[in-house]
Amino acid sequence: MPVPYELVVSQGRIADRTPGAIPGAALTAEALGKRTGLQPITIGIPSPAKEDDWSASLPEAGETLAGLQTAIAATLQRGDKSLLIANTCSASLATLPVVARERADAVLLWIDAHGDFNTPQTTESGYLGGMVLAAACGLWKSGHGSGLDPKQVVIVGARDIDPAEMDLLQQAGVRIVSPAEATPEAILSSIGDAPVWIHVDWDVLEPNHVPAAYAIGDGLYPRTLRAIFAAIPKEQIAGIELAEFEASEDARRDEAAIECLLGIVEPLLA
Repeated sequence: MPVPYELVVSQGRIADRTPGAIPGAALTAEALGKRTGLQPITIGIPSPAKEDDWSASLPEAGETLAGLQTAIAATLQRGDKSLLIANTCSASLATLPVVARERADAVLLWIDAHGDFNTPQTTESGYLGGMVLAAACGLWKSGHGSGLDPKQVVIVGARDIDPAEMDLLQQAGVRIVSPAEATPEAILSSIGDAPVWIHVDWDVLEPNHVPAAYAIGDGLYPRTLRAIFAAIPKEQIAGIELAEFEASEDARRDEAAIECLLGIVEPLLA
């Protein structure tokens, strides 16, 4: 049966520091296309990963980010739902300002092992992906907009947050749901009857289920995340972003990861 989404896949480098994120997004989009019948819209041209600072990777990603912003805005303005498959969380520099504008009442479920709330002043790694939410909430200027209300952000599964980053999160009023607290009941309570924009970085999972570059232990299990998704009323979902699946050179390993991924998100697409 057709699903009510428009499928977009990011293929341009957006601060990628590892080689598997761009092919991982492509594999995910291909599998979702086969499962749903949706034809992916591809944004960006692949280029090699490299270790660089946000100040270099952000302007390099400008064309891809602009393309993603245009695609997601067009989808939402048509009254449709977006299903974005992103190589890195940095892609949300483009999408979240659009969500803030077009779905101002939406709650953002940022399902991630990390807070991604650093700024140029607090970042220890210089990694653009660790600064996404802070930019969308207006704590620094990415050049791609802001407008997201931090009090409408719920970070689910976070367990690796820098001290200065935690201070910013608390000052801004962002809610954090730890892996131990992440139950369907807790998530339903946090979103109420508002529209929901769902972002998933696969490092939120316990490692070795869906490989991610920045995996860390004590995460969610696939069955838990699937149960959360099954509980969210489908009519409340405004859009979905899936990011950071790190593909490998082992086809069988990638196939198993994709099957796990599809099983987790299946309730969202039913």
